[in-house]
Amino acid sequence: MNAALQSPVPVTLEWNGVRLEPLAPHHADGLRSAAADGELWQLRITSVPAPEETDAYIDKAIAMRPSRLAFAVVDAASGTVMGTTSFHDIVPELDRLEIGYTWYARSRQRSHVNTTCKLLLLGHAFDTLGCAVVGLRTDIFNHTSQRAIERLGAKRDGVLRHHALRRDGTVRDTVMYSIVRGEWPEIKAHLHYKLHQGGGR
Repeated sequence: MNAALQSPVPVTLEWNGVRLEPLAPHHADGLRSAAADGELWQLRITSVPAPEETDAYIDKAIAMRPSRLAFAVVDAASGTVMGTTSFHDIVPELDRLEIGYTWYARSRQRSHVNTTCKLLLLGHAFDTLGCAVVGLRTDIFNHTSQRAIERLGAKRDGVLRHHALRRDGTVRDTVMYSIVRGEWPEIKAHLHYKLHQGGGR
């Protein structure tokens, strides 16, 4: 069993102008600004915190270690916080984790940022932590997220009915996806190709 996966350690990852830093209280103002870019907390199908909820959002993410490792997504050149993403549901016994809790400021969506983040996270998961499988999930009504996950090359595993609470108290169905280790080299090459072609959206 991979030791790094048994005891996940916060790590900083950087490439292609994007830096993933372990999420910390000092990122709160940056996260508030990122969420305000599009008033993302108004979307019922995401977990983006409202401005007054941001500090508690960060505290909760940190408290979930070691089953969750949350990152601030930072513009490496300017230091601007663009959003957040996480490793979560880390199961050492299965060499499995998921990537989620992901959101970006509206102005950074449909850019190279998401593809770059996924390359950094998937590369760390498969090449450093030795994962056998990486999962991704989203709300049944979050069609934008589903398309983004499918563009990565992840396979749709199915739908978990009546699975999780939304922010408005309704219960969502969750669409589950996964990438297994043997698929990673081709997906990695495809994502690099997308970035080379421009945008990587």
